[in-house]
Amino acid sequence: MSPAEARLNEVPANMTEAEWSQRVNLAAAYRLVALFGWDDLVDTHISARVPGPEHHFLINPYGLLFEEITASSLVKVDLDGNQLTESEYRINPAGFTIHSAIHEAREDAGCVIHLHTIDGVAVSSCAEGLKPFNQIAQYVTHDLAYHDYEGIALDHDERPRLQRDLGTKNLMLLRNHGTLTVGRSVASAFERMYQLERACSIQVRTRTLGPSVYPVQDEVVEKNAKLFENADRAELRSTQLVWPPLLRKLDRRDPSYRT
Repeated sequence: MSPAEARLNEVPANMTEAEWSQRVNLAAAYRLVALFGWDDLVDTHISARVPGPEHHFLINPYGLLFEEITASSLVKVDLDGNQLTESEYRINPAGFTIHSAIHEAREDAGCVIHLHTIDGVAVSSCAEGLKPFNQIAQYVTHDLAYHDYEGIALDHDERPRLQRDLGTKNLMLLRNHGTLTVGRSVASAFERMYQLERACSIQVRTRTLGPSVYPVQDEVVEKNAKLFENADRAELRSTQLVWPPLLRKLDRRDPSYRT
């Protein structure tokens, strides 16, 4: 390992190795969202729970582009919105409402991703929602919840309704608003978002071809739902198969997210 590579992997003295690892993975998720063209200037947000009993979580400093996010620039907050790390930036108040609701209610919410992509917002704004028209959609529709739009999420009174509507599901369409995923890890939340966004884009394209869709038998949809609902297998796939090459992709392009 070169001296430069060693510095990239150096854990700061003021935090645990577990927190630093979470920061690196979360910063990577921000960079990947930007790389895939899913970002929305400085808006939308990704959070990750800091390992430990305190229910603290990390979120982006409001005012940086996703391509600028680094592990050390992420802001640590508690469930009351208090910033626990020094930063010249504040956090997005709507982001805090959404992410604190899920981190509070879901012990397994290691990471929460929320986006405003063109196709994600389009499908969230359609009355039919996301349909299991194809194999990609069937990766997610069995685990998909919906939450009605209540305006920009500044009202903390909305949090119980977010929690209720998500329940034990790991993906959500925020009606008229966008997409959201939850994962035990940053890796699994990211892979779920990748599949959800692809499913939305495929449905938008399918609908442009006309109203007729070649049918999928209900028993096939149910068969795939049983196959895809194994959370342990999904987590292993995300963390062991999908995430490492994505990090290598980022490292080849710009490893500064690790700083």
